[in-house]
Amino acid sequence: MTELTKSTAEAGTAQKAAAPAEAEPAIARVTQWGEIRHRFMANKLAVVGLVLVVLLFLTAALAPLLAPYDPLAQDLNNTLQAPGGDHLLGTDALGRDQLSRIIYGARIAVIIGLASIFLASLIGIIIGSLAGYFGKATDSVLMRIADVFFAFPLLIGAIVIIIAMGRGVAPVIISLAVFSWPTVSRLLRSSILSVREADYVLAARALGASTSRIIIRHIIPNSIAAVMAYAAFSVGSAIVAEASLSFLGVGVSPEVAEWGNMLSAAKDFLGVKDYLWVYPSIAIVLTVLGFVFVGDGLRDALDPKLR
Repeated sequence: MTELTKSTAEAGTAQKAAAPAEAEPAIARVTQWGEIRHRFMANKLAVVGLVLVVLLFLTAALAPLLAPYDPLAQDLNNTLQAPGGDHLLGTDALGRDQLSRIIYGARIAVIIGLASIFLASLIGIIIGSLAGYFGKATDSVLMRIADVFFAFPLLIGAIVIIIAMGRGVAPVIISLAVFSWPTVSRLLRSSILSVREADYVLAARALGASTSRIIIRHIIPNSIAAVMAYAAFSVGSAIVAEASLSFLGVGVSPEVAEWGNMLSAAKDFLGVKDYLWVYPSIAIVLTVLGFVFVGDGLRDALDPKLR
């Protein structure tokens, strides 16, 4: 009986030894960008904002397919038609379809909003990097230049540039960028001041890395979070500024399908044909909210200490 038990135990041991070892469960590798994406997607308002921004981009890209009419086509037999029927959002004083003009207006909003903030961020990153890294006289001179631009209200400064250059999309982009870069430069400068003495920057400097390499490879990537969040916020502000310029008559040409132009044309019909200003206003509000929510989500995702 003892020998049988011993034989059975030895057989079981041999079987376990022969059986392949079970693979250990793989440990999920979490990257820095994965954590940022997770924190961003956990913010419900940020997701709502992302949906609104994506819808804006799709509307702008697919405008020829989505718009039921030519936004510039006039139908003087159907002027000021109330919403409904063939024109879901009605027509304006020249018989142009409101829905089509709002859809094409998304293109102008996206182009001017993104281009102006991209140009402002580019200028601000260059100047902020130089001011923050070199400090002393360079910092003082560059920041005093920024103070000069801070002294001008955005709309007034933009109007001056547009009057000098003429109306159009390009002058609006340039004018908004010229008076938006100082904020970017100050944000980046502040971040760089806390990063430039970090150990990895000192190590790179000790190894003989050039100034441009240190700034591009080490300083900017570790200081750019605040700028990215601000840029997302600022796209919405640029769209509002662009619509304001067109409303005042100094933005893009008045015949262009643009939300500010639509509001300007609707001001003569306040209290009579309110649909002329309500729908473009809703488009502006939703667009700005989208970028604000995305910017807020990026700020929290890139710097969880602010949550």
